[in-house]
Amino acid sequence: MAKIEFNNAEKDEIVRAIQRYFDTELDQELGQFDAEFLLDFFAEKIGPRFYNQALSDARLVVEQRLEGISDGFYELEKPLPR
Repeated sequence: MAKIEFNNAEKDEIVRAIQRYFDTELDQELGQFDAEFLLDFFAEKIGPRFYNQALSDARLVVEQRLEGISDGFYELEKPLPR
């Protein structure tokens, strides 16, 4: 798995969300550096779990679609003469 990275705009948005959360929910001010550090920590420690769950969800969707395609092939079969 590649390292989870965000572009600058995404990172800025997430950092602001972390800062808002700390301010409103924990009544603590969190600076830019600390919020970025926290984001990097969670991306490293928890990111792989989210990634693996997303893969599992995607795998399930693909399996369901393939099952539908397989059923479609059976529906196209012609009856054999007796």
